[in-house]
Parts: sequence; structure tokens; C-alpha cells
Amino acid sequence: MNLNGYLLISKEVVAALTANKPVVALESTIISHGMPYPQNVETALRVEEIVRKNGAIPATIAIINGKLTVGLTKEQIDFLGKKGVDVPKVSRRDIPAILAKKEDGATTVASTMIIAALAGIRVFATGGIGGVHRGAEITMDISADLEELAMTNVAVVCAGAKSILDIGLTLEFLETKGVPVIGYQTEELPAFYTRKSGFKVDYKMDTPKEIALSLKAKWDIGLQGGMVIANPIPLEYAMDFDTITRAIDNAVKEAELAGIKGKASTPFLLSKVKELTKGESLVSNIELVFNNAKLASEIAIELSKL
Repeated sequence: MNLNGYLLISKEVVAALTANKPVVALESTIISHGMPYPQNVETALRVEEIVRKNGAIPATIAIINGKLTVGLTKEQIDFLGKKGVDVPKVSRRDIPAILAKKEDGATTVASTMIIAALAGIRVFATGGIGGVHRGAEITMDISADLEELAMTNVAVVCAGAKSILDIGLTLEFLETKGVPVIGYQTEELPAFYTRKSGFKVDYKMDTPKEIALSLKAKWDIGLQGGMVIANPIPLEYAMDFDTITRAIDNAVKEAELAGIKGKASTPFLLSKVKELTKGESLVSNIELVFNNAKLASEIAIELSKL
């Protein structure tokens, strides 16, 4: 595979990968589409700081000037933050066009997994994965994140599936695709803002080492695809289950009335939930990302030892 001209990896990340040091991939949609400037940039830099503090090297990923860029500089993160929603969200289907046009792109879970795998990074920390949207039996609105998890050998540390989704159908899809859903110190799948969803994970694992051993076993025997490592939001930042459920139900109704579908639906719903919870959901969102960055670093360290 000739990646010359497409893939650009920072010197720090190249040195870490060459020396078999732990590296954690980070996405960039949270920078451009997750929250306003400068909070988006401050959050992204804080996530990198948490990864470093926990013994790994951060590799924030985006497409910059038509290059698959692994390990953004502070200036590049600030650029994405200032440009905000003017930077297109890029999933698997969008990568070829953005590269050909030499444009910028903020990577989703799916595209971050792809680029991380090309660079040789095996652990990725994000907020929550995409999934099967409510009403998907009619709309067929299913996130590309799920197919990517079935194909690409990257572990995704997240706070479960976003609670705006149909979590039951999301788990059924992952089961069909053979993607393990691991609960870190929990038997119940967390639902992003809350620690409970009413659905069980496939396996509960209590240590980063146990998770790393499972990843190694999966890839050693040639089982393609990633793994969902569901890490519950810290208790002190978790939202009340009934409160967030009501807010999400109202947001979904508004989206239906407004005819909002496809890739526009998630940003709309998250924004509406933030509004309905008077900003409380954004605080929870930021804290769960910090928590996932810490666990991802610990898993990456254990994986680098194997």
C-alpha cells in the first residue's frame, strides 16, 4: 500500500510507534463540531494532556490540506477549533473526495479508526460511538462507525453508545458483525451521559491488562475488526437517567418535525439536548471524554507490553 502523499504522521508519533511506546488516537469532530471556540480547543488540548499524564502519546487525527494527518500541532487544533462547523465531518465515504480536493476534514469515529490503523495505532479514545438511529427500520439511518468496528483493527474506548440512538438495535448490529462490547468494571452498557441503559455488555472486564490481552488474542488469531470498550461516565458527572431520557425524547420529536436526517441528526440532537438540560449535558460530555482518554492510555500501555 503506497501512502506517500496521503499520510502525514508527526515526528513524535513516528518515534513512539517505532519504539513500541503506547499511542492513543483522538478524533477531531469533537473539536470542530462538538462545542464552541475556544472551549473546543481547550478541551482537545486537555485530552492530550491527560493521555500524556497517564503515560501514552496522544495522536489527534484530522485531514489537513488533503493529508491524513496523525498527531496535530497545537496550531492545527486551534485552526480546526476556530473554523468550527465550516470544517466538514468526514467519514469513510468522504475521505477520497476530501483528499482529492486537498481540503480539511474533521474525522468521525469511523474515519479516525481508518487513519489510526493506517498509521499503526491500535487504541482510540472518543466520547461515544454512533449507531442505529431511532426509526432506522424505516430510514435505514445507521452510522458507518458500526461497519468500521467490524472491519478495522482498532479498539474504541467510549462511554457506550450515544443515548440519542436505539441502543438495543445498535447492540444487535454489533453482535451480527462479531464486534465484542466490553464493559469496563460494569455489566451494563453505559449510555453516554448516564451510567445505565437497561442493556448488558457482552463481557465485563476489570483491568486494562485483561482488555489488552483480549485485543491481542482477537488480532493474533486473525479476527478482523475492533472492539467497543464501554467506560461509564464518572458518577459525579453522570446525569439523571429520567431527566436525560426526557430531553432526548423531546429532541428526537423536534428532529422528526423538522425533517432532520442523516449526518445532520447527531449534531442537532446533541445541541438540542444541551439546550434542554441547560448546558449540563455538555459538562458531562467533556468529563466522559477525559475519563475515556485515561482508560485508553492505560490499555495502550498494557498492549505495548504484550
